Amino acid sequence: MKKQYSFLPPAMQKMETYGFSWMDFVTAIPSPLFVATSYKANGKPNACLQSWACFSGDLHGFYAILSNVNQAGHLYRTVQEKREVVLNFPSADLYDRCLATIRNNGFEDDEIALAGLTAKQASQVDAPVIEECFLNLECRYLWEHALSEDSSQRLLCFRVVGIAADESHLDEAKQGRYGESGFLYNIHHPVCPENFQGTSHDWLAVLTKYRDMGEY
Repeated sequence: MKKQYSFLPPAMQKMETYGFSWMDFVTAIPSPLFVATSYKANGKPNACLQSWACFSGDLHGFYAILSNVNQAGHLYRTVQEKREVVLNFPSADLYDRCLATIRNNGFEDDEIALAGLTAKQASQVDAPVIEECFLNLECRYLWEHALSEDSSQRLLCFRVVGIAADESHLDEAKQGRYGESGFLYNIHHPVCPENFQGTSHDWLAVLTKYRDMGEY
């Protein structure tokens, strides 16, 4: 039997949502995790562990759409100044260091170095690459839009102009891009609205291949 939810469930009335919709927690749809890197006005690397994004392409290009970038944050500020970023995808063994970019976030600091990671100049854009991450997407800003009329969150669209990837991850017969050595996902506070008791947790997830869907 399916439950229908159009309004905030009673059990979630007092839940702190930190600016998110209650529907975020009821659906708990996984979103890929990555570190967005850019240069600050002082030339130091900025790093922001980010999620809530999708990636899509057409005949004209490949695009990264970041759907929840806070206007008060360092990422938004550097995008407005520099218009170029790199999206760096870590494997599970790097997660704790990538999480440290949230804590070591003084605007005058080198946030990549403080997290114990290595910065390298990107080849196609004026932004730093995190060398330890197995996939790096070099991006240029295209456009943005507010999520709602009075929202502090912005939806940003970038064109991917360059890709750097570890060779072993590109080959699915070797390490590949999935499992514990591949893409990480953010599962944002799964909540059962029927019996929510006031606490929940974020989860880190990996993707495993399930079924071969055939050649095309």
